[in-house]
Amino acid sequence: MNQVKIIFFDIDGTLLEMGKTEITPNTRKALCSLKQNGIKICIATGRPFVTIPMFEGIVFDAILAFNGSFCVAGDQVVAKCPIPKEDVEKIIENAKRMERPVSIATAEKIVANGSDKDLEDYFAIAHHRVNVSEKFEEYVEKEVFQIMLGCDLEERKYILEGTKNAKLAAWWDRAIDIIPKEGGKGTAIEQVLAHYKFSKEEAIAFGDGENDMDMLLSVGKGIAMGNAAEKVKEIAADICESVTDDGIYYYLKSQKLINE
Repeated sequence: MNQVKIIFFDIDGTLLEMGKTEITPNTRKALCSLKQNGIKICIATGRPFVTIPMFEGIVFDAILAFNGSFCVAGDQVVAKCPIPKEDVEKIIENAKRMERPVSIATAEKIVANGSDKDLEDYFAIAHHRVNVSEKFEEYVEKEVFQIMLGCDLEERKYILEGTKNAKLAAWWDRAIDIIPKEGGKGTAIEQVLAHYKFSKEEAIAFGDGENDMDMLLSVGKGIAMGNAAEKVKEIAADICESVTDDGIYYYLKSQKLINE
């Protein structure tokens, strides 16, 4: 794997144990060693920009937020793909019929038209609270990159009714992310690779959720965490140890991509 020039990491369940806010010393050591070895490190997450954690002393070369709907490499916007306004309005309408509040994310802010336990628990994973705002309708008029709502497996069948250019990105069974149909971590990775002039074979990625599947298939080698969903493991090129067992660190060490 000596040709690896760039690595993409999911956050929750991959870099971070679910509900935690700080990476382990070994994960920190791995990220720092990759940078020292000239390998670019990137975050690819379903989280909006404002909920992405910063780890002291570590600068990521690119950040793919909103499941890839908005990506930056340094100060440069590499990909930007909002959900069409008519689809945003339709999803809000569908959610209202299901008696579900929704939270929408623009590049700068996340606001909701209400809250319920599923949505609150979803935000709590990232140690954030649902921001119910009287200005919700104003933000609907802006560029919306992701919609989040509490949603069980049965409700998933109905939330996109009447939309044309939106799709689901799921990594938790009690809530859902909705992104543009042309979005997704895999599509965003292709754009980041083009930006850096790297080939697919020069990239690897680590992930654990269903929303990571297209990412793992968009690089030369997609690695599923030991704690990943079974369907993620099935499509992965390789599997490392669990996030709780420093899977990323020991895998990179075994592949001689980081220093001892």
